[in-house]
Formats: sequence, C-alpha cells, structure tokens
Amino acid sequence: MARFKRKSCVALFALVLFVLVVTVVLKFLTPEDSPLSSPLGGELFADRKNDNQIQKDNKADGKPKQTKMSNSPQPENRAELEATLRKFPPPNYYLHAFYYPWYGNPKFDGKYIHWDHPQLPHWDYKVAQGYPQGRHSPPDDIGSNFYPALGPYSSRDPAVMEAHMQQLRTAAIGVLVVSWYPPNTKDDNGEPVDNIVPLLLEVAHKYHIKVAFHIEPYKGRDEVNMFTNVKYIIEKYGEHPAFFKYRTNTGKLLPLFYVYDSYLMNSDQWAKLLKHTESNSIRDTPYDAIFIALLVEEKHKRDILTAGFDGFYTYFATNGFSYGSTQKNWDSIKAFCEDNNLIFIPSVGPGYIDTSIRPWNFQNTRNRINGKYYETSLSAALEARPDFISITSFNEWHEGTQIEMAVPKTSQTVYLDYLPNKPSIYLEITRKWAAIFGSERRRRQE
Repeated sequence: MARFKRKSCVALFALVLFVLVVTVVLKFLTPEDSPLSSPLGGELFADRKNDNQIQKDNKADGKPKQTKMSNSPQPENRAELEATLRKFPPPNYYLHAFYYPWYGNPKFDGKYIHWDHPQLPHWDYKVAQGYPQGRHSPPDDIGSNFYPALGPYSSRDPAVMEAHMQQLRTAAIGVLVVSWYPPNTKDDNGEPVDNIVPLLLEVAHKYHIKVAFHIEPYKGRDEVNMFTNVKYIIEKYGEHPAFFKYRTNTGKLLPLFYVYDSYLMNSDQWAKLLKHTESNSIRDTPYDAIFIALLVEEKHKRDILTAGFDGFYTYFATNGFSYGSTQKNWDSIKAFCEDNNLIFIPSVGPGYIDTSIRPWNFQNTRNRINGKYYETSLSAALEARPDFISITSFNEWHEGTQIEMAVPKTSQTVYLDYLPNKPSIYLEITRKWAAIFGSERRRRQE
C-alpha cells in the first residue's frame, strides 16, 4: 500500500511538472511561432521604442485617429485580430504607398490579368525590331522582372488583401493609395477596378489602414467629369472609416486625391474645378478635397499653382528620370511649396526596372543595391522636410518598384530577387524609416 502511494505521488508530481513545463514553453513562444503570425514569414513584431515615437507623433500631429472596427466580430475573432495587430508597429498616416488592384488570375477572374502584360514596342520602328514583342504567359512567365511571394495573384482574393494589409502594417505604412478608374472604365491592359474598392476598404479597416485614391488619366478626363467622379467617390466611400481624410491647418477635415498625369489637362481647365473664384468650382462644396498634382517638368510648378492644386507629388522611382523625381531638386521644390502654401510629397522607391514589358528601356533601370538605393531615396526625402512621403510602390510589379515580398523563382524566365536579403527586406527598411520620419515630424513641430 505504501509503495502504491509512493507511485501515485511520483505520478502526480510528474504530471504537475509536465503541465508547468508546457505552460512556460507556451508563454515564451515568439510571434513567429504563433499560429497568428504572417503566412508570408515576415517579421511582424514591433520595436516598442519606435512604436511609441510614432504613436506620440500621431497624437501631436492631430492626424485621423484609429477607428474601432465596425463589423462587431465575435469576441474570439476580435481577440485574435487584436492579438495580430499587436505584432505590428502602429501605422504612420503620413507615409503613403501607391497600390495597384488590377491583377487577376483564372481562379478569381477567369483569366490572368496584367500578369500577361504585353511587351510594348519602342516608338521607333527600327529600334522596335531589335526587341521581343508579344504577351507574357503566366504563371511561370509574368510581366515582371521579379516574382511575387504570393505568385500571380488576384487582387480580388480576400486572402491576398489580408496578406497585403499585414505587409503594409509590417512596414508601418498608414495609407494605401489605390489606383482608380471610374466605374466601367479601365486601363489599357486590365479590367474595371472600382468594384474591388468596397472589400479593400473593409479589409484595410480591420488593420487600421486608410485608403486614398490615385485618380488615373481615364479616357476623356476633363474638369466636368472630374467633379462627377470625385462626387461619386465621396458619396460612395467617404463615410467609410477607412477612407483617408486629412485635417488642414484651417481645421477642415478633407479627403486627399492624387491626380496622375495631371499635366494632360491645361491650367485653365483645372482652374474651373479647383479655383474658389470659378462658378462651377468644387471648392467649398461637400466634395471639396485636397488635390495633389503630378510634378514632372520644372515649368509644371507654376502651372500647378495657377491651376489651383493644393500640392505636388513626384511619383517616379527613377532618380533623374524627370525634374520632379530628381532628388537634388527636392529642396528647391519644397521651398517653392512653402512660399506658395502648397503641400510637397516626394515619392521614393526601392529601384526601377521595367524591361519585362519595355525590353528597350534599360537606360532607366535603377539597381536596388540590396536596399541602399531605397534608403538613399528615403534619406533625401526626409532632408526636404516633406509634409508626407509617398512610396512608389507597394505592388507595381511591371516597373519593378514594388516593396511587396518577392521570392527567387527558377523557370525559363530569369527573375531577379532580393537575395541575399529576406523577402521582407523592403518592408523592414520602410518600417525603420517610418519611425525616423515620425520622430523628425515631431521634432519640427516642437
């Protein structure tokens, strides 16, 4: 009987010890070990010091506060989501990334869209004859010099949207700027994208990311239908908590629109829409907004001011490609903006290569240099004391400006990759500079 009791005690002690060990192991699991970590393997936990800096900057700058989720998920779902969000640095709403929702694949769209991008001929017929032409043939041959970690995905895939939001939050990016065409219109190689926006807003909101609109040069764009389309966007999406609005120094809380290739309309046309003195102006209506024009040539500075725009952005990731994208010009551009009460948004990128779709355009290639090109661009942007920084791009794969995760790919097509760095390298660089930018903004305001 005594032996039985001793055995029982030993067994009980062993059980208690086992439970204790399991509890300790579970307690010290890292975020990467957790089942809630990113499916893409990125480093999702935050540097708490940098997080606090950005949070303080958010409060100090009076930027739009994070909004509670409106979907009222079940408590366990809310708990899972909040646990996931705690792994990310807080979003910096002064850091914007251009986002392209135009990709498709057979599973979600019945065909490949944009991944099969054609190789564009050179405008000089004689030059064009020396380069390949035709369409790419996914999934192994895509219209990009890099290969996405998610493969040739569909922008409509909810799982892809979730993965993208996790990557954006890993990088501390607060605003995605979605490439937008009016309903039933599209770019030359894609399909309409406006019907993707509702789900994009919902998924972005889950991750406390805001959405702004990058209005593309759709066919027939003029001051009249621009008013109509801005009105459409604000009426349809303006009350969504993920819709980005910015409080101006006059106290107005307004949407912000980037207008690509704004120079295609002359200043007089834009003035009819953007000048307070015009009878059909959008100013001081429920559809007023902050309108940011694309600065390409130096003369566009005065044109944009005359047109009534609220600021400039430079878009192109190729340093030296245009006056606006040439980093040594950013200080003088910022000075012009300060003199004329305009917003300056320099655009930075990790590199540029578009020879998968423009095989003759090697002169505009900018090597990533294992992240050094990107860091140099970010440093130049900060030196110009910008109001915002925009990133070209999150996922413009055709032009090789993406910071989205890419992986090595072996096939008949030779792809570039981020080696010897991790697929998340450009997200991590962005996160570092988001903290520096937040700290610098706060310092300037003190």
